[in-house]
Amino acid sequence: MEVDDNSDSSMTSPAGSGTQSARIASIEEELSSPDRVIMLSDGVFAIILTILVLELRVPHDLSRASLGQAVHDLRPTLIAWVLSFLIIGMYWMAHRDIFARVWAVNRDLVWLNLLFLLPCALIPFASSVLGEYPDDAKAVRFYGLVVIVVSVMRLFLYWYVIRHPRLLRPGALSAHSAQGVVLIMVPVAVYIVAMVVAEVSPMAGIIIFMSVPAIYFGAVTIARERGGGHGEAEDFS
Repeated sequence: MEVDDNSDSSMTSPAGSGTQSARIASIEEELSSPDRVIMLSDGVFAIILTILVLELRVPHDLSRASLGQAVHDLRPTLIAWVLSFLIIGMYWMAHRDIFARVWAVNRDLVWLNLLFLLPCALIPFASSVLGEYPDDAKAVRFYGLVVIVVSVMRLFLYWYVIRHPRLLRPGALSAHSAQGVVLIMVPVAVYIVAMVVAEVSPMAGIIIFMSVPAIYFGAVTIARERGGGHGEAEDFS
């Protein structure tokens, strides 16, 4: 029986090659520069940081004695401002670390980035609640819930980027890293501890929140040293 030598010709024919080229072109058309995404994100973070300070207000026409009392009463709001400024700065740096790897974005990544910014934009409100009711465990829990959602969305953003090598710059990591996930989840563990402790002492919970940036950057430093300069922690700051 004769074998038809042309049975697989469709796989190598010009028509088949044209179809493959069209698919590649279609994929490339879905991608765009990340510049606008980064500019939008930086703008949102800048506005968030600016809104935070608007909570620091002192009443007008105060006497010297009453001014001292007003400043004293403002301490919880000032503490919440410092806390939120540091935490938002930490997440801005995390966002910068992720997009330092990215050379192109697609529609899914754009939407994930917006969903990451959504809870970030809620931090000033959570900060105002915490500053107004520093002795209420519910205020501490609400703040903790907001920043936990931010961390979870950061994890989704990170996971998506490293699972799509075509979006990454040459030389960027393209494999899922357990070390990277652990570093992202370190703040979440501290937030949960703070929320639990707040049931006994809300101020102690706030103090634990204040320690998050230091604990996170300490964890990144330790991971870098153990990785010898070749681990996933080198891409975290």
